[in-house]
Amino acid sequence: MAVPKRKMSRANTRARRAQWKASAPKLVKTVENGRVTYSLSHHAKVVTDSAGTELFREYKGRKVADV
Repeated sequence: MAVPKRKMSRANTRARRAQWKASAPKLVKTVENGRVTYSLSHHAKVVTDSAGTELFREYKGRKVADV
């Protein structure tokens, strides 16, 4: 593992760390039964019944997991 030869100054450390930026997630807009929902691309979505009870997860129209 590399070990620095000298101590890095606080200003240099903070300047280096300041380059990391958070990015907003890419959301996909879908319309089902007149309802608009936004979800993450390539993620399984939760299927609910009319009462709002979670039934299972599906991906590309196929059931992939129980909730």
